[in-house]
Amino acid sequence: MSHDDTFDPEATLTRATERSREIEAQLLTDPARFRILTGDRPTGNLHIGHYFGSLQNRVRLATLGVETFVVIADYQVITDRDGVGPIRERVYSLLTDYLAVGLDPSEVTIFTHSQVPALNQLMLPFLSIVTDAELRRNPTVKSELDDTGDRPMSGLMLTYPVHQAADILFCKANLVPVGKDQLPHLEQARVIARRFDERYGRVDDDRPVFPAPQALLSRSGTVLGLDGTKMSKSKGNTIELGMTADETAKLLKRAVTDSDRHITYDPVNRPEVSNLVNLAALCLDREPVDVAEEIGDGGGGGLKKLVTAAVNDYFAPIRARRAELAADPGYLEQVLADGNRRANEVADATLDEVRGAMRMVY
Repeated sequence: MSHDDTFDPEATLTRATERSREIEAQLLTDPARFRILTGDRPTGNLHIGHYFGSLQNRVRLATLGVETFVVIADYQVITDRDGVGPIRERVYSLLTDYLAVGLDPSEVTIFTHSQVPALNQLMLPFLSIVTDAELRRNPTVKSELDDTGDRPMSGLMLTYPVHQAADILFCKANLVPVGKDQLPHLEQARVIARRFDERYGRVDDDRPVFPAPQALLSRSGTVLGLDGTKMSKSKGNTIELGMTADETAKLLKRAVTDSDRHITYDPVNRPEVSNLVNLAALCLDREPVDVAEEIGDGGGGGLKKLVTAAVNDYFAPIRARRAELAADPGYLEQVLADGNRRANEVADATLDEVRGAMRMVY
């Protein structure tokens, strides 16, 4: 961002935390005032970290009555990859997971990047109001680039925050559920919304074309992988939503613990053990400390036994529903076609407003 749009991580997090508390109260009394944009890249199957980190909250918000758009960000797959891989299978896997966890396609718009031309066309005017320097300073761009090793940065990677801004602003989302590490992207979207208004004007000289989207910070902590590090599809330390109970049990049997038989909840000093305790607590809707006390001297074996039962019991109905959905590809195709059609209607209307504000209606 430019000198007058400097991103201060600490100040931004403080503001976002305070505002998120206010928004949570407003969601209970007037959910219709908000429109949410959220989504995922189809780079692999979703796992329980995704569920507790974001999917569960999406269902909560949609159930409250918040209008929700969910993007399957297929174009973003190629920001740091040479090809798309089995993209069709992964897109439908994500869609199946969304429906299985409880997102209702009659209330939630689920769509794919590549099928909404007007959304992606917003990239052109947006790119005209950001600079190369501020994109290179974006903390998330730098983090994503570090994760790719010495791979040269693609133009799509550099403009990743702008593409995300287009995702958010095409549907005029005014609320975006994020973790604190995603705040720089959202701040970039806010800057773009303001700069567009300043440079190109307003609709009928009355209201801005784009609202300034606000962050709704995630309420749940991070679920680590089975090796105690960040849960990641690429690390193979995840439990996928679509796995069977037996597959889940085998993975949890190999999960990392420690040599102390007495189980405690101590995330700082015993991260691996505490992660498993927390996972059981999430599935049982209990406090982690209480779960640890119940296991007591049961050791790693007792802990893994409890976690396995808790995870498999919790996800059994989701997995059953997922199997039903996967067996009906025609239904899945119809859901995605309907979502793409709805997203295109919204994107076309927004692009018309953008052209009007830019005096490009011929």
